[in-house]
Amino acid sequence: MTYAVIATGGKQYRVSEGSVLRVEKLEKAVGEKIEFGDVLLLGGEQVVVGKPHVQGAKVTAEVLSQGRHKKIIVFKMKRRKNYRRKYGHRQPFTELKITAIQGA
Repeated sequence: MTYAVIATGGKQYRVSEGSVLRVEKLEKAVGEKIEFGDVLLLGGEQVVVGKPHVQGAKVTAEVLSQGRHKKIIVFKMKRRKNYRRKYGHRQPFTELKITAIQGA
């Protein structure tokens, strides 16, 4: 099984062909294709590690949807000071399906 480690949105993801993952929001329309050139590692029968990226390798993906994660509640309080702050946050994401992994 061939896999790759790609970098996007300040994070690293291990992906394989056909896998679906959620990454930080990308400004792409649903159905659009994306190419990731920041391939840090190619794995399978033989592992190729980049310095820092693998030359000539790229991963292609298709945008399945755009959305927002479940709400988290942020609550700050200082005791005996009558200080309370409550707010929520929903992080936007882009859901991708990996269509192809091209090696060096």
